[in-house]
Amino acid sequence: MATEILMPALSPTMTEGKLARWLKKEGDAVNSGDVLAEIETDKATMEVEAIEEGILGRILVQEGTEGVAVNTPIAILVEEGEAVPDNIDTPNNVASAAPATASQPATASAPIATQAAPAQRADKPVGRVVASPLARRIARQKNIDLAALKGTGPNGRIVKRDVEAALNKAPDAGQVASAPTASGGSRAVPHTTMRKVIARRLSESKSTIPHFYVSIDVELDALLALRSQLNAMSPAEGADAFKLSVNDMLIKASAVALKQVPEVNASYTEDAMILHEDADISVAVSLDDGLITPIVKQADRKSLKDISQEAKDLISRARTGKLKPEEFQGGTFSISNMGMYGVKDFAAIVNPPQAAILAIAAGKKQAVVKGNELAIATVMTVTLSVDHRVVDGAAAARWLSAFRAAVESPLSLVL
Repeated sequence: MATEILMPALSPTMTEGKLARWLKKEGDAVNSGDVLAEIETDKATMEVEAIEEGILGRILVQEGTEGVAVNTPIAILVEEGEAVPDNIDTPNNVASAAPATASQPATASAPIATQAAPAQRADKPVGRVVASPLARRIARQKNIDLAALKGTGPNGRIVKRDVEAALNKAPDAGQVASAPTASGGSRAVPHTTMRKVIARRLSESKSTIPHFYVSIDVELDALLALRSQLNAMSPAEGADAFKLSVNDMLIKASAVALKQVPEVNASYTEDAMILHEDADISVAVSLDDGLITPIVKQADRKSLKDISQEAKDLISRARTGKLKPEEFQGGTFSISNMGMYGVKDFAAIVNPPQAAILAIAAGKKQAVVKGNELAIATVMTVTLSVDHRVVDGAAAARWLSAFRAAVESPLSLVL
């Protein structure tokens, strides 16, 4: 019996996505667990697995099609020897894409035949390039033609190392695809789904949320000294090994401050303020085509070692597109750290529905007055961007004072 394959909802808030690529072609046998296609959302490219067995009878939505609504039929799965029903039409609620060249639609009257020989069921049939989502993303960003590469992954699958190897070589003729020319030697780079969503969400945030900004200088020397002591106590290897970063400790300091000034750990709705019990810290991570905010959940309850290990894992998987939706959607407060770039100070845009985001600049040695004497201290400027509908100036100032106290007296982060 013919079965519709529907556009999946890869997160609770997903309403549409881009069908980036088909990994099966019409006529291919499909087993439960096989990867059928890659779906590009605003945050990641995810693989869609088959939950039933059969033959991929007809592809209804071609790869490269954007704006495919959740639950839209994207393909038809039939049983072996079964004809594709002739009353199946291509959905009309998605933007059209260029027709696929790897295969032609099967006729409605003829049964779909399975591949006769193992060679025809190879993972890389003629006319279709099989590559990992990360390899495709890197190739798209760097204008690398995947068809010109030889995959070293399982069954000839092109993986990240293959694309990186191509980047390290001088480009061969035809390997680099030229982008459309805009004017005067410039070129137009089409927006990714992620960039489109970032543009929309940040524009909405700045235009609909009344921002205000509060800055404070924080001395880092005590925190840096404690970090060195704790890292020296870490085993060289094994499950208990850790290496704290300054950012790990600032995540914890933010969580401590949120527990002391809970009105900042809030969200705005038309009917009420939502005060959050847990301090779930979203950490801004830069990607080649945008940014993503993996969440260290319940950071107020976790040790510095646990925060460090969890943050490193989240950030690593964020950069390879391996995060699950629940790992980057939500959060009650955000931090954005550009200190590693030597930034003196900056103000970030509130990430709704959160009420605040902390912008962290570089720590630099400078002269400070302690008592009546001059001294040298490592000082960083942090700026809290706040939704004024939720948080008033006095509460923002109290939060920054609590944050500074946690950083300058860092034993509170381990007690």
